[in-house]
Amino acid sequence: MSEPVHRTLGMTDDEYAKVVGILGREPEPAELAMYSVMWSEHCSYKSSKPWLRRFPTEAPWVVLGPGENAGVVDIGDDWLVALRIESHNHPSFVEPYQGAATGVGGILRDIFTMGARPVALWDAIRFGPLDDPSNRYLLSGVVHGIAGYGNAVGVPTLGGEIEFADCFSKNPLVNVMALGLMRRDQLVTRAAAGEGNVAVLLGSATGRDGIGGASILASASFEEGSETKRPSVQIGDPFEEKKLIEACLELYDRGLVVAIQDLGAAGISCATSECAAAGGMGMTVDLDAVHRREEAMTPGEILMSESQERMLAIVAPDDVDEVLALARKWEIDATTIGVITEGDTLEVRHRGEVVAAVPAASLSEDAPVYHRPMERPASLEAVWADEATLPAGLDLGATLLRLLDDPALGDRSWIYQQYDHMLFLDTVVGPGNDGSLMRVKGTDKGLAVSTDGDALRCSLDPRRGAARLVYEAALNVAVTGAEPYAVVDNLNFGNPEKPAVMWQFAETVEGMADACEHLGVPVVGGNVSFYNETDGVDIFPTPVVGMLGLADPMPELPPRLDRAEAGMELWLVGPESGGDFAGSAYCRIVLEHRCGRPAAPDPDAARRVVAHAARLAHVAPVVHDVSSGGIAVAVAEIAIRSRVGVRLDNGDWRLLLDESPHRFVVAVEPGTDLEVADVASRRLGVFGGDRLDFGRWGSVGWSEADRVWRQAIPRRLR
Repeated sequence: MSEPVHRTLGMTDDEYAKVVGILGREPEPAELAMYSVMWSEHCSYKSSKPWLRRFPTEAPWVVLGPGENAGVVDIGDDWLVALRIESHNHPSFVEPYQGAATGVGGILRDIFTMGARPVALWDAIRFGPLDDPSNRYLLSGVVHGIAGYGNAVGVPTLGGEIEFADCFSKNPLVNVMALGLMRRDQLVTRAAAGEGNVAVLLGSATGRDGIGGASILASASFEEGSETKRPSVQIGDPFEEKKLIEACLELYDRGLVVAIQDLGAAGISCATSECAAAGGMGMTVDLDAVHRREEAMTPGEILMSESQERMLAIVAPDDVDEVLALARKWEIDATTIGVITEGDTLEVRHRGEVVAAVPAASLSEDAPVYHRPMERPASLEAVWADEATLPAGLDLGATLLRLLDDPALGDRSWIYQQYDHMLFLDTVVGPGNDGSLMRVKGTDKGLAVSTDGDALRCSLDPRRGAARLVYEAALNVAVTGAEPYAVVDNLNFGNPEKPAVMWQFAETVEGMADACEHLGVPVVGGNVSFYNETDGVDIFPTPVVGMLGLADPMPELPPRLDRAEAGMELWLVGPESGGDFAGSAYCRIVLEHRCGRPAAPDPDAARRVVAHAARLAHVAPVVHDVSSGGIAVAVAEIAIRSRVGVRLDNGDWRLLLDESPHRFVVAVEPGTDLEVADVASRRLGVFGGDRLDFGRWGSVGWSEADRVWRQAIPRRLR
């Protein structure tokens, strides 16, 4: 007996029964296709929704929070910022170039759907060890995909971060964040009010590429042979996207758009139902009017297709001709495919027949919500008790070289040199620093962004690890001179049907929410990516934090890692070391030890340290977060980038490699008053010479450190 159709579409028997209850009858094939994609994990958040309510989402400067295509915040003087982060994990494993490229295209549409011009991108990517050829293939394909799309569409990629671990070998993570700018009067939403208004489909023709790509492919685990799902991955065209951006922005400027929605996951099913439901209306849609590039597509295929570079604009009847003319001007296809109606029914026609008639809101608002069972892993107590045995002494020079040779700590310029980060000429602090900083033209304002993640530390203690990520991201924007302002998050986890995974998820949300509350920073949007599991093996819990900072005014000469000079003093600001080695780079790389329990964050200390870093960034040439690799790696990064040695005055090598939170180093001229009376500070040493000198713990030439650091990724790719 063949499997029921709803199961082949990823729906459970209970979900199918719920559809029957809503409709009062068995669903038609097109209706079943619509519910299957809209009720998928990727689109409906059915396993995560109860926990996401825990996030603080309100602040006086929040214009639009979670639930819209992008979060929107007010930065003053009638300027608004739209920001969003999304994942394209499963598609990037199946087809790394197109998976990553269309991830960029999708996140850009989320931004200009709000009325904002996209002005910057960031990535957060995860792969398995590079000694495996398949992981090298995935890394190369993903980076080329991000670069190929972002560079061609004309949006700079200003930064990002990368990690490597065995659990990502068959499940890479590709998270992309985007930011856009607009004036307050340019803001648009997707609420399609107004009976008789017309739905106009703009952009690329619809094909079979992407059917179930983000909605279904990203809502199930991978098994052996998943590479056969390659046809489900969308195909991107950055030049079409560029035309679509300019056309939509001109539509907004002319006041021709009542509402608008991009066609991402779930395609026409999502755009039509969400526009209608958001306005409390219904809609009639004619699939025969949809411009297609493939013959004999079924109604279900047209409704499910996730072909890229498409937008659905709702316009007044009197403006339709002008909208179509503007589309011709920008050389993009445009057709009228529907009309807004009274009531709440989304009616879909094909070849003169009604193939679907469903309550528009039921596709999203009536999606099932699961309170899945949770259970802390029984092995965790033993993991926490298994602390690393540290040696009495070591050669810190040789140890530092081992750390700098790790691809997660080494130079990432092989990646970011493929990205154009100077488009628009607004980049003030670019890739390779703690956070990136860009100017808002015509103002004294600067926008800083940092993306941060730490899968290993979150696997050891998801609550502590996630909270520390928020504080680290806040510190990374502070060292550019910005105040933490808003957060978007990308929560990457394994199979939510496993109680241990749901426990990790809930603990992560609690940790992030608590940290955001202590900092007074709202969460304005995010993405949940579940089912990152291959052959039964889940990835580490991997939350990624995208932190927006506002510098108003921006420092005249913001700190950078390449601005240290001989004679400058090196200071450490932040709490005294607590000997925190659990999840540290030293334990992972040198001792090959991945157990223990990370130290808990200190919210009060975190707030003070972040505030001091933001203030010192206006007067100090170098302000640098201490994170992976501890003080030793932080100082080495300054020495390498500034091409100068440094001598450290220290009595215990462990103080240089532990990774206690809430600390940064600063390089200043002798006699500079750090004005940090309420936070611990101590002098670490002085810059000069050609070596990183650790006294009795050894030394290494900065040029040798530079050579090893710069080859960490390239030598493995060769």
